[in-house]
Formats: sequence, structure tokens, C-alpha cells
Amino acid sequence: MRRQMVPALRMFLAMTLLVGFGYSAVVTGFAQVLFRDAADGSLVRSGGRVIGSALIGQAFTGAGYFHPRPSAVDYDGRASGASNLGPSNPEFLEDVTARVAAYRAENSLGPDVAIPVDAVTASASGRDPHISLRNARLQAPRVASARGLGLTVVLALVDEATAQPVGGFLSEPAVNVLALNLMVDEATGTGGSTLEP
Repeated sequence: MRRQMVPALRMFLAMTLLVGFGYSAVVTGFAQVLFRDAADGSLVRSGGRVIGSALIGQAFTGAGYFHPRPSAVDYDGRASGASNLGPSNPEFLEDVTARVAAYRAENSLGPDVAIPVDAVTASASGRDPHISLRNARLQAPRVASARGLGLTVVLALVDEATAQPVGGFLSEPAVNVLALNLMVDEATGTGGSTLEP
């Protein structure tokens, strides 16, 4: 038995060091050298401090900011997930109806304006950093009014912050909310000092 256990234990320790630690260290090293920003979490900095990640949504509630998609996890950095309620679930329908009413009220939209689905439903992760282009454009008048900017200026910022579909057809144009709100701060001269984390 000892004759079999000693080589097995040695192999276990060797593979743990080689694959568990060595491989991880090499991959991490390459990532830090070749893709430093992505390897560190695509962190966004403003005024010398980290204010978020380009890949993780966060809550913005002020009238002078573009608002993200609703979150089933309330943008809790320790959680991720959807509500898992189906479209025929009464609780889901109540939530969406309330969100539609709130979206219309905060953006001064009439009953005939179609509300983008991403404005009233949470993403699968609950942490989506993007909103649709239509959602951003519907919020633009509110942001422009609250910031004292011209609507054409804010719409130009929306267009500048819009990421086009991968390959031109694999998705819809999307707007990163954190990046757009930073651009709005810069346009008003606040330089991110008022950005709500």
C-alpha cells in the first residue's frame, strides 16, 4: 500500500503546484502584461479614484443622470441574478406595470409613447451596464433639463457613447450608462465629482 500511496501523493502535489499554482500564475502574468485593463476588471477612474467598472451596472437615480435597467439584485456587488419570474406571472406583471408608470412620470412621457423593454425589465445578471439607444434617447430630455444643457448636446453625447453591434449585426446598439454619465459630468464641468457611485 505504501508503495502505491507515496507516488500517488507525489503526483498529486506536483500537479497541484504545476496546474493549480503555476498555470494560474502564468496566465495571470500574461493577462497583466497583454490585457491589463481587462484583467483588472475594466475599472473606470475619475478624479484619481475608482468609480465603477465598464462591465458592471450600478444604480443612478438623480434626475441629471441616465438611469440603468432595473436590477433584480438592487445592484448589489455581491449578488447576480434575475427574478426568474415568467411573463405571465402576476408579480412580474405588477412590477413591470409599476416600472412603466414610473418611467413615464420621471421622463414626462405621454401614454402613447412606447417604453423600451430594457427600461422596465431586469437583465439576466441584474448587473447589465448597458441600456438601449432608444432608452437613452427617451431619458435625454430629462437629463438635459436637470443639467441645464441643450437637448442636442445631450443627444450628441448619447450618440458618442453608443457601442455598435459586434460585426454590425450580432446585437443592437447599446449605451454604457456609467460612460455616458461621466460624459454628462464632463460636459457640465463637474468632471465626475458629483457622480453617484
